[in-house]
Amino acid sequence: MSPIKQRVQELAESYFQDTVETRRFLHQHPELSFEEYNTSAFVKRILDDLQIPYEAMANTGVVAIIKGNLPGDKVLALRADMDALPITEVDGRSYGSQNPGVMHACGHDVHTSSLLGVTKILNSLKDNFAGSVKLIFQPGEERLPGGASLMIKEGVLENPSPQGIIGQHVMPFIETGKVGFRSGKYMASCDELFMTIRGKGGHGAQPHQNIDPIAISAQVITAMQQIVSRNADPRTPSVLSWGKIVGNGATNVIPEEVYLEGTFRTFDENWRAEAHEKMLKMAVGIAESMGATCDFEVRKGYPFLINEPQITAMARNLAVEYLGEENVLELDLWPAAEDFAYYSQETNACFYRLGTRNEERGITSAVHTSTFDIDEKALKTSIGLMAFIAINYLGQA
Repeated sequence: MSPIKQRVQELAESYFQDTVETRRFLHQHPELSFEEYNTSAFVKRILDDLQIPYEAMANTGVVAIIKGNLPGDKVLALRADMDALPITEVDGRSYGSQNPGVMHACGHDVHTSSLLGVTKILNSLKDNFAGSVKLIFQPGEERLPGGASLMIKEGVLENPSPQGIIGQHVMPFIETGKVGFRSGKYMASCDELFMTIRGKGGHGAQPHQNIDPIAISAQVITAMQQIVSRNADPRTPSVLSWGKIVGNGATNVIPEEVYLEGTFRTFDENWRAEAHEKMLKMAVGIAESMGATCDFEVRKGYPFLINEPQITAMARNLAVEYLGEENVLELDLWPAAEDFAYYSQETNACFYRLGTRNEERGITSAVHTSTFDIDEKALKTSIGLMAFIAINYLGQA
């Protein structure tokens, strides 16, 4: 075992319980996107205690720097998101949310507490690495336009500019103690779709006197699936889903309008722009051909996330060294979206998955659910591995 690996493992063990307590505190006090004022203040207090300089960014974001004491000018950024979701957590947990209707159901409490644990390890090992680590505690991952985009606009990737950035995300489908990597394209772009079809309401027994927006909406929904099945290159996975349909009629009342919300996701920016045009043209054309009107809006969200091959291979190899080959998995394409993608479009990025599942303890719920939780042993893996990757990337004694 290399001396630095042994030292990192010892420090990960030493800071493990502290990281658990930090995670539970954050879990009890979740805050919604761009409202992370107390979380931000908590992070700043810990950085103050460690005498690590930082600055505020994007209102509630925090950016700190740890400089290694060995000669070198490489810079690596490490990122954690801090926001929670508008979900009511199940009762019965000693560390459950104390903020009604808000919950860390996507594991951002894990990400923030982990990066604080990594901060403590790296701060203890400044004599063992060169260059600098830029610590990014980011707001608003769960809500457009995404805190990453705002922090980039405010210069988070400047002064100093990192040559690479590492991020991680909990994965309840991977067992605790394991991590997953994928080189190249990994997560999809994400656009929000909003459509209103307006017809002419009336009695359900006299449809010939009306312009039925429900029937027209059904035609539009069915036809638009051909954009994915008959227009998209099969080598570029795409998803078009409608998750909300509101047509306030009754058993015998045809409504005046139908309102729909959905999402479009893909892995190619050129096809993404083309699909937007096709969706608009198809929806408006079908509605007008049937005597209705259609308002169609695309709110462009996060781009696709790409893991740069070299930094990803480096991180994966270090994960194998730190955890063992059997604990490092290959990931499939993931059609969910993440605003870490903005960083990946600007610099060399690696975004990997941290296993948090424990079937024996019943910790199996997916993210974005009221029952989501983690096996907290994953925190030891989390803080040790990220610190080990950072030190080796920058160069060690």
